[in-house]
Amino acid sequence: MSTHSGWSQFGSGVGCTQDLRLPSASFLLPPLSSSLCGSPGPLRIVVLILTAGLTWILGSILLGSHGSSFSRIQQLFSNPENAVTTALWLTTLHHCLRPEPRARKYKCGLPQPCPEQHLAFRVVSGAANVIGPKICLEDKMLMSSVKDNVGRGLNIALVNGVNGELLEARSFDMWAGDVNDLLKFIRPLHEGTLVFVASYDDPATKMNEETRKIFSELGSSNAKELAFRDSWVFVGAKGVQDKSPFEQHVKNSKSTNKYEGWPEALELEGCIPQRTVGTQ
Repeated sequence: MSTHSGWSQFGSGVGCTQDLRLPSASFLLPPLSSSLCGSPGPLRIVVLILTAGLTWILGSILLGSHGSSFSRIQQLFSNPENAVTTALWLTTLHHCLRPEPRARKYKCGLPQPCPEQHLAFRVVSGAANVIGPKICLEDKMLMSSVKDNVGRGLNIALVNGVNGELLEARSFDMWAGDVNDLLKFIRPLHEGTLVFVASYDDPATKMNEETRKIFSELGSSNAKELAFRDSWVFVGAKGVQDKSPFEQHVKNSKSTNKYEGWPEALELEGCIPQRTVGTQ
């Protein structure tokens, strides 16, 4: 996540790598490498199969036909080094095969919780003209394909900056639609209204100078540069003095496009401070 003075920020997740080492005399059973402990499902299955085989071999040794099982168990554990090695190996095996705890997710899937008096959000642009955009606020999906309220062009959710309630959400076709519909939507915004924007397919063909000027006044740094089939995600507000720290823009370019004819999808997340009634 991007950081900005005066806005909540998240640090990158910290991974915990495990390197469990066995004594050098671990000849009874082979050690499990740390790479297996962090391996995905298929390698875990291999470890499980090997464990079953080793368990069968160990059982055959302990309970074989030659000598009593008690004497063989006594022989195995009478050597402290063998006993410790076996115990460590079994402990490591249990550690590797137990389900890995999933990283806890907070509102809108954020990796960390937002401070008090802040709104958690995530905005995802559409992918090419296939996968629709998403706008989530305080763990509530405001716009998505599932809600059937997104469309080609610009997808915009207006939110009360004091209580975080959705005011209105609409999509505007910027390829074949009427730009005046968009202007009627964003011209009369009240002071402190939060504006969440996610592009889908083409966000800019029908944009005119007034549209770009209004988005710039809402805090956008890239509205004046938007072009055909660019990817754009943005969170701004009516009455901001500085440029918003929450904006991403990728140009449509044949040399860098991830999809044929479209750049990569963008994702933006973070925490926005709520406005107090006195500043409304």
